[in-house]
Amino acid sequence: MDRWAGKVAVVTGASSGIGAAIVKSLANAGMVVVGLARRVERVEALRDGLKDQATRKRLHAVKCDVSKEEHILRAFRWVEEKLGGVDVLVNNAGVLRDAKLVAPGNTGDLREVIDTNVMGLVLCSREAFQSMKKRSVDGHIVHINSVVGHYIPNLPVLSIYPASKYAVTALTETMRREFLAEGTKIKVTSISPGVVKTDMVPNEMQKDQDLPMLEAEDIAAAVVYAVGTPPRVQIHELTIRPVGENF
Repeated sequence: MDRWAGKVAVVTGASSGIGAAIVKSLANAGMVVVGLARRVERVEALRDGLKDQATRKRLHAVKCDVSKEEHILRAFRWVEEKLGGVDVLVNNAGVLRDAKLVAPGNTGDLREVIDTNVMGLVLCSREAFQSMKKRSVDGHIVHINSVVGHYIPNLPVLSIYPASKYAVTALTETMRREFLAEGTKIKVTSISPGVVKTDMVPNEMQKDQDLPMLEAEDIAAAVVYAVGTPPRVQIHELTIRPVGENF
């Protein structure tokens, strides 16, 4: 990670869970980190809770709902004006809504999942790519995907969520090819965890004492690993499962 010291990382969905863990890991690794979140006060509290003063100064909190394009444009404009641009983007923001596809009156929930998990990821990636290309930066874009972006477990509560993550799997390869066609060496990585112990996990799964789960810090460590690989190495897809998972 030495070559990234002082470089700028943007992390979406930074207020809790995986996003908060990624923010702390990248800041501790010496990067200047911008945590985007709807609940920006949580990112500020995370920053204030860091023990090292130098690390606290490297962490910035910016209010942003990635389901809204105007929020994304404003946030990336802030990064460019205040910090010079983006070197690493981690698309972590995501939502899961228990809204069966065939249930009436569920349009709002379904649209929120797609707007956040798919369109938010695409638009943030677009803005980050433009920033990197303009400055001739060999940057890195990381998508926090999911194992359900590769197979669909028999869990009706997931609803449209697997479809949104299958889209992330496809978008990762599409972006890789577009980055190459644009003549850049910008990397793109998809990280697909199994069940992670966060607020997003449905209550019925959280109550299962026998269900193996990963910790948010496990995913943050994977992000640091992928970003820290040599320029010649691109981790295209990294799948992480807890030991003992059987579905």
